[in-house]
Amino acid sequence: MAPRLRKVALTAHVVSSVGWLGAAVAYLALAVAAATSDDAQMVRAAYLALEPTAWFAIVPLAFASLLTGLVQALGTPWGLFRHYWVLMKLLLTIVATSVLLLHMGTVSSLAGMAGETDRADRSGLPGEILHAGGGLVVLLVTAVLAVYKPRGMTRYGRRKQREQRTVVVP
Repeated sequence: MAPRLRKVALTAHVVSSVGWLGAAVAYLALAVAAATSDDAQMVRAAYLALEPTAWFAIVPLAFASLLTGLVQALGTPWGLFRHYWVLMKLLLTIVATSVLLLHMGTVSSLAGMAGETDRADRSGLPGEILHAGGGLVVLLVTAVLAVYKPRGMTRYGRRKQREQRTVVVP
């Protein structure tokens, strides 16, 4: 990948990943606000705000982060399967995105119930806080892996490295 294109891809990956992290923080803040509020309208409003936050910010940013991460891995010398930290980031991102998609039905259901009734049912909030908190932990782990890039190459990575060293350039 050309240096200019690599920088564009890296910028897109960083922006989408940081955006995903920020949207998850906003989601957690809404869930905590609803869980700690005594105002029934506040609880309902928070439930109603959780759904668009998830569908229109978190889900698209998760997919953008996954896609741009794949582009980065496949288009740079880091590779997708050469380093354990890249592989771990990929697996964590796939798991986080999968859990998010599986949980979206619950989010939509809770928002639907909040829109249909005047009462403020908090029964779903502990799960929302748990999901958002767990998601944040996973996203922070991926950020730490990206910054610190722990040493350690996979067998595939070591083999590729040996092959590159033995190639004789005429």
